[in-house]
Amino acid sequence: MSHAVYRAPMIQPNCRARFTAEDFNFVVRTLAKSPGNEVSLVQLLTDIETRDQILDHDDLVRAVLERPGNLTISPQFYFYILARLVLKRSGIDDRTLTDYVAALLEKFSQIRQLHAPIENVETRYLSDLLLALKTASPYQTFLIRAHVGNYALFISGIFYENIESRSQRGAPNCSFYEDMGRANFHAVATHDVARRYELSDLFKKLANHFRECRLALNRLADELVDLGDNSFIPTFI
Repeated sequence: MSHAVYRAPMIQPNCRARFTAEDFNFVVRTLAKSPGNEVSLVQLLTDIETRDQILDHDDLVRAVLERPGNLTISPQFYFYILARLVLKRSGIDDRTLTDYVAALLEKFSQIRQLHAPIENVETRYLSDLLLALKTASPYQTFLIRAHVGNYALFISGIFYENIESRSQRGAPNCSFYEDMGRANFHAVATHDVARRYELSDLFKKLANHFRECRLALNRLADELVDLGDNSFIPTFI
């Protein structure tokens, strides 16, 4: 069976690899305002370990949070900074996992609805995708299960209050989405595609720490941004 065509690129932990020149300039400008915190573009561009440490700087996080409407940074930079903050507060100090969660937020904040990850599958609900597994090729199965895990994390993380409210009227609650996300991340962790892209360990961590990631995104939605409100979005470039 031939492979289906992506509707959108597969989410990968690559936000840091896609930072722009303006992102790096923002870091330099922000830290130059604090005596003793100066950093050069050379450091950011040539030393990955130093760059990662610099991205955790409190002044940098504060600058992103205090004036989001006046920022000219990329969405991948914005969501990496926020994801790193809330995940560390939840006890998850893993930059690759942070990179993946940030890429997930970047993607789902743009589409804001459920789309099948492969062509010729009509979806309105997660159940539609799960039904599609019955006739899916191994490659399609990976795409569907990864997408279900991603969507379960996003919806239970960002729209927790909405889910709990609807569950009072018989809709699935957050525990349902946690179980769904955890099971599908576990399934894709052992898939050949995950091994090919060296994502097996990452998916295992997402499965094992799904609840912690979900709670971190709850805090992000409650305290930092409103993904249902366009006013939070910086001037992405």
